[in-house]
Amino acid sequence: MAATRPGSAPVRFKSSYAVSRKIEPFYKGGKVQISRDGKHMFCPCGTKLNIMDIATGALVHSIEQDDQEDITSFVLSPDDEILVTGSRALLLKQWEWRQNKCRRTWKAMHTAPVATMIFDPTSTLLATGGCDSTIKIWDVVKQYCTHNLKGSTGVVHIVEFHPDISRLQLFSSSMDYIIRIWDLKSSKCIASLDGHYSAVTSLAFAADRDTLISSGRDKICMVWDLKTREAKRTVPIYESVEAAVLLPEDGDFSHLGVKKRGLHFLTAGSKGILHIWEATTAACVYTQPVPYQRVDAKEEEEGSAHSLTHCMLVPGKNEIATVTAEHNIIFYDAQTLQLRKQFAGYNEEVLDVRFLGPADSHIVVATNSPQLKVFELATSHCQILYGHTETVLALDVFRKGLMFSSCAKDRSLRVWRMDKAGDVVCVAEGLGHAHGVGALSCSRMKESFVVTSSQDCTIKVWNLPESLTAKTKAGLVSSPEILHAHVTERGHDKDINSVAVSPNDKLIATGSQDRTAKLWSCPDCSLMGIFSGHTRGIWCVQFSPVDQVLATSSADGTVKLWGLHDFSCLKTFEGHDASVLKIVFVSRGTQLLSSGSDGLLKLWTIKTNECVKTLDGHEDKVWGLHCNKQDDLVVTASSDSCVILWKDVTEIELEEEQAKQEEQIMKDQELSNLLHEKKYLKALGLAISLDRPHTVLTVIKVILKETNGKENLEKNIFRLRKDQKESVLKFLVTWNTNSRNCHEAQAVLETFLKHEAPECLLQYEGIKAAVESLLPYTERHFQRLGRLLQASMFIDFMWQNMRLADVSKWEEDMSL
Repeated sequence: MAATRPGSAPVRFKSSYAVSRKIEPFYKGGKVQISRDGKHMFCPCGTKLNIMDIATGALVHSIEQDDQEDITSFVLSPDDEILVTGSRALLLKQWEWRQNKCRRTWKAMHTAPVATMIFDPTSTLLATGGCDSTIKIWDVVKQYCTHNLKGSTGVVHIVEFHPDISRLQLFSSSMDYIIRIWDLKSSKCIASLDGHYSAVTSLAFAADRDTLISSGRDKICMVWDLKTREAKRTVPIYESVEAAVLLPEDGDFSHLGVKKRGLHFLTAGSKGILHIWEATTAACVYTQPVPYQRVDAKEEEEGSAHSLTHCMLVPGKNEIATVTAEHNIIFYDAQTLQLRKQFAGYNEEVLDVRFLGPADSHIVVATNSPQLKVFELATSHCQILYGHTETVLALDVFRKGLMFSSCAKDRSLRVWRMDKAGDVVCVAEGLGHAHGVGALSCSRMKESFVVTSSQDCTIKVWNLPESLTAKTKAGLVSSPEILHAHVTERGHDKDINSVAVSPNDKLIATGSQDRTAKLWSCPDCSLMGIFSGHTRGIWCVQFSPVDQVLATSSADGTVKLWGLHDFSCLKTFEGHDASVLKIVFVSRGTQLLSSGSDGLLKLWTIKTNECVKTLDGHEDKVWGLHCNKQDDLVVTASSDSCVILWKDVTEIELEEEQAKQEEQIMKDQELSNLLHEKKYLKALGLAISLDRPHTVLTVIKVILKETNGKENLEKNIFRLRKDQKESVLKFLVTWNTNSRNCHEAQAVLETFLKHEAPECLLQYEGIKAAVESLLPYTERHFQRLGRLLQASMFIDFMWQNMRLADVSKWEEDMSL
């Protein structure tokens, strides 16, 4: 299991990896709710409702309805105890969400799916607003429908109880843009607040309980006096507003421009930034700085993907949470709006991934978008990096792990650096390719250059100024430094899919759609040789970290190793049924990991050409594959939107196997001692617990050899537990198929039939299948015994005749 290189310690081959962590989509749009203590987050994801631990980002529970229908709405009660979900099957379910148990299910009595729901402050009444224009009130304690409110137009998408439960009022809004006030005592609409010209998106009640703030997609917020039921003020927001949140009047928001007491509220909308407004003057007192770069004025106006869809206050943590149209969930400090934490709910197709940080504490992920995502593995905090204007296609990291590069369809290259706090900034940018940049590789010895390849069939070498590293360490880079290509060379006749730099920075390898790989000297990019042999395009090239060897993977489903001296093919690894997209050397260059478009990972031992393990964790193409510095973790990224961390479990499995063998030896010895001491009952019990039919048979044979063996067997079988008897019954079915063991099987079967009533036998698990298997073989054994009996009778007859003839002859002799 070990390989040794001159002057180095033995290398233990890896034999297996296991999933250590999975970063997968947990939110695909819709309402998000956070528990009052700020510890859990409830996110809809198709047919599931995912409950996330905010501290670690881990999935606590995934609630799924039995009907496999999409969850259209849900709500958590104010006391954090009751969770109710509604699905397209028109069913409501009440959950004990901490135990992931459904407590009750009932029909929603709506004729169309439930669009929204809310609890009253006491957590006893539940209001549901449906796509059928009706509102229903449910008594959750007594479990019946108390009100059926009709009169709305179109989908009812907002329902809110008045915070003063003594008033028994419900507020709602539907597609006619009117806010209706319902008196639950009379079940009638007692007022209509008409002022919006587009959909109303949120309702917020002030502390005095007589003031209501409504927000709408008509780019205004309205302040309503609930005593007169008239609009007190219209506040122009200049963007489509998705949520308005009232700031607590007793809080200190001086850092956010709140200089005097009074009603202030926060808005979130299409521009993707938060604003704070003073209700009495309609003045904007604070605008959040833009955390990203706008592409053009049109995007500034419309907000596009950066727009905010939800905003809520988290009192338990003194935080404000926002949800973006890109399915990112962001937590800010309520007093300063400083970013505290960010989660990426949905990653789309993941195109590449790399470990990042000196201790590989982060990963950087390229998804099917212009933004990069940097995940802190310990907390799942996600930092989103803006800079590229089109989809990022590839990533690579410098040796120390603090700097990395990215390239994109926007024909650019960017260099990023992480500081000690874990924050990442862009420090350099290069433009020059005529088409999208599809692959890149960083220098291995020092942070000195980057090599890129493109659909324009060229490779470029970009030198990084020595001053750049010094500036970034000192934090003096205010804007990205512009890079210029030092060398440009036309490398292939078709798209270049992969590029790699050798460990000593003296060679460059490229792999192309033209089915060849090429070796170039660095930094002048002079051609040194061509590797030909693949029958389809090459997806990946990698240098061995220890040998003069290049590995290539191709769409022909093979991985090949090539000698750098003579450019000959040394080995070919066949096993993938589809394109091999990525390869990486592990175990100090003695093994290879490959990933394919079939979603599989394969671990290869180079010396033996053997595939020692196939790992199945993804459901689609695995585009990203990278190993950490310690060589004990592997990260993969796939088109199925999942990023998986795989842990090397070779040592763990070896220890488990050794422990299992030691335990087996101990039990074998114990079994031998029990047989020696004639403790047959314990011996039978131990052999059954080990699930070893042959050992059980051996014990039975020993018992039957004893004096009064049958009686001892009956006594010991009778004292076994029911589950143990079921195991013995299963074993004797197998024994009965062999004529050598049929006598023991029939002896045990006789014991069962003599001492167990038919009613009891029918209760045994698998009794029907056992009887069906026992009957034909038992008949065969009886036929064999019949034939044997006939043969023995013939022998006896012959013997008797021989004796009679001998006696007659003797009598004749005696008479003579």
